[in-house]
Amino acid sequence: MNNWEQDTIQKVLLETIKEQRRARRWRIFFRLLIVIAVAWGFWLSYGSSEDDTEAKTGPQVAVVDFKGVIDGDSKNYANVIEGVTKALKDKKTVAVLIRANSPGGSPVYSDILNNELSRLRKLYPTKPIDFVVEEVCASGCYYAAAAADKIYASPASIVGSIGVIYTGFGATEAMKKLGLESRLIISGKNKAMGFPFVAENKDQTQMQQKMLDEVHQQFIDAVKRGRGSKLAQDPDLFSGRYWLGQDAQKLGLIDGYGTVSSVAREQFKSENVVDFTPAQDTLDKLSKKFGVGLVDSAKQAVLSGGLTGSIN
Repeated sequence: MNNWEQDTIQKVLLETIKEQRRARRWRIFFRLLIVIAVAWGFWLSYGSSEDDTEAKTGPQVAVVDFKGVIDGDSKNYANVIEGVTKALKDKKTVAVLIRANSPGGSPVYSDILNNELSRLRKLYPTKPIDFVVEEVCASGCYYAAAAADKIYASPASIVGSIGVIYTGFGATEAMKKLGLESRLIISGKNKAMGFPFVAENKDQTQMQQKMLDEVHQQFIDAVKRGRGSKLAQDPDLFSGRYWLGQDAQKLGLIDGYGTVSSVAREQFKSENVVDFTPAQDTLDKLSKKFGVGLVDSAKQAVLSGGLTGSIN
């Protein structure tokens, strides 16, 4: 073997060893970073709890976050039920505030949340369950909120949208221009109801409209049941439009203005607001406590296996 070949092999081996050492150092660094983050989180959660307790005064008011589109993927409606139930079972809790930031979503899950909140109100009649709207509580979110004892918002919050929507499109004319045809095969004459690549069927459209109207009526009934005589007699109230908080109050859709802090302070004479929003796991809790993305980044690296291989 020539000298230059030996030198080349030695250089390749040396670089390989160096690369392995660099990868090992990066793994150690990130693992150490996670340990520091976890330790910091536990210190913030428990080490400083004594100071936090001293700063809080008054009865314990629980807060549960309700955010995002209401659907089966996020299961935010289920998280609200879990958080509210846990808060009500806590003997120190005198009231629960649901902090809402949701544009709505599934009428099914909205109805489930409405029914569960109604049940919990009957089960714990001395502990009010109130909604506090931040930016928006519309459509399905308001469906759920109608079950609360009281609803608060800011003057510029978006509230209402008591209506139901179905979205679709028709592409038959475009298909004709492109020389395309649908070869849809079904069993059951209404199986393809709403399918965009066949011509609209007037009977099926009427069926869809009837279903929407029935769901809309369920929504209206839930709002009337929850808000009762507070509602104003306005022809647009159930038209599907939404209002700013200042107009929503005039219509009886909300009971007043407020934030979580102000409602706890003014309605329940308390500065002691405790977060009962369920967290998915320990790292999520730490991330929430930090208010930074450090733990979330570390979590993603762990889940993706990024710490088990080399980092280039």
